[in-house]
Amino acid sequence: MKLSCLQENLSRGLAIVGRAVATRTTLPITNNVFLATENGRLKLAATNLEIAIVHWVGAKVEKEGAITVPARLLTDFVNSLPNDKVEMELSGKSKSLQLKCAKFEARFSGMDAEDFPPIPAIDQGITIKIEAEHLRTAIGRVVFAAATEDSRPVLTGVNVEVEGDMLTLAAADGFRLSVDKTKITTPVKEKLSVIIPSRALNEVGKLIAEAKDPVTITVNTAKSQVLFSMENARLVSQLIQGNFPNYSQLIPQKHSTRVTVDLEEFLRATKAASIFARDASGIVRLLMSPKDGSDGEGKVTVSARAEEVGDNVGEVEANIEGPEAKIAFNAKYMTDVLNVIGKGELMLDVTNASSPGLFHLTSAANFKHVVMPMFVQW
Repeated sequence: MKLSCLQENLSRGLAIVGRAVATRTTLPITNNVFLATENGRLKLAATNLEIAIVHWVGAKVEKEGAITVPARLLTDFVNSLPNDKVEMELSGKSKSLQLKCAKFEARFSGMDAEDFPPIPAIDQGITIKIEAEHLRTAIGRVVFAAATEDSRPVLTGVNVEVEGDMLTLAAADGFRLSVDKTKITTPVKEKLSVIIPSRALNEVGKLIAEAKDPVTITVNTAKSQVLFSMENARLVSQLIQGNFPNYSQLIPQKHSTRVTVDLEEFLRATKAASIFARDASGIVRLLMSPKDGSDGEGKVTVSARAEEVGDNVGEVEANIEGPEAKIAFNAKYMTDVLNVIGKGELMLDVTNASSPGLFHLTSAANFKHVVMPMFVQW
């Protein structure tokens, strides 16, 4: 193998595939990054056997070849190089890769490319296309609500349903539920339902952070793997087997009080209260008070108190439909959803202090976020 490419492009490519490099593994080669020439480009790949990421870098190829080298060592060295042309040459006999850039030179001892776990090629199954912006928004609004503990594996993933021209993403951890629906560009004939690991979707969100071209999603026939195809990159992930809970019954259909409030102001008040909530079991209290004799005018009082530290009170003007209401939430769960929900006017539907609260936007009817309340003494 002999080729040259730009340091900037190589560094970016290594950063992309590096997110799939195994950290703790019994298979040492998964600590490596796979490098190979392919169709006049440099192919980079990494896998931890659960997800695999492939990225192509533009290069001038003089001689074909493939090798795997330690990912962290290569990445750190390339990042230290000046923004110049990088020359790579593989010595077939010694399995070592030589890098030259400006006045810098290094040699990496590698492992045979044939021993690298094969990256699954999914070319059969159900395929859909979706605008990158729509997928990026949906992932951002949902993935954070997935469980981080493995006690219920299905909750560590995001339930993905495709029916007609609608894609629905849902995640829950037992204390909150986030659901977002968005349109796809290629309607499907049969309904599809799979559970994608939240980590894999999180990586997809990062890969398409600045993407403009549509993303192609393919689920294999056995519904055991999913492939996300983007410009110059691919991500393959194992799917989680099992049945996701019937989350639709958890979304409140009725409410006694609805609050409409400016999102930025409410987030500011919530963040201020969360400082005191750190020493008070994370509890933030909300008191929704309509003004007497007014048509919808009112205020939301956001407060937190820690016995040994102090207390905090913030007020936000709001439009309130219904009687006065009280409810308390975990501060982290509130700030999590307020940070990703978007911009505009926030609506909060409340039934009583012991029933879940429903967060949604006036400008996004397809997004709903349910948070379980915390029980407190008022």
